[in-house]
Amino acid sequence: MLTIVAYDICDPKRLVRVAKHCEDYGFRVQYSVFECRLPTELFEQFWAELTALIDPEADRVVAYRVCARCAQEVRAAGTMETHAGEERHVAYLF
Repeated sequence: MLTIVAYDICDPKRLVRVAKHCEDYGFRVQYSVFECRLPTELFEQFWAELTALIDPEADRVVAYRVCARCAQEVRAAGTMETHAGEERHVAYLF
């Protein structure tokens, strides 16, 4: 399922860690917005790791799950690249 993940991180060091974590699991579509296509179990792991990186008193992360029908209707304009129809081949090492 397509999930849109966005964040506002106050500390530059945490910001770098959060961005790298999101890059490991998805595509950057804006500076702090990512498209992630992950099975439920992997999303839960991603989310747990992501929330462990933030300061819940200062930072904010949000994830929006997008149904398959709605994901096919994603629109983009300008220089933004969309990955809504792409499969990304990634190896996850544990």
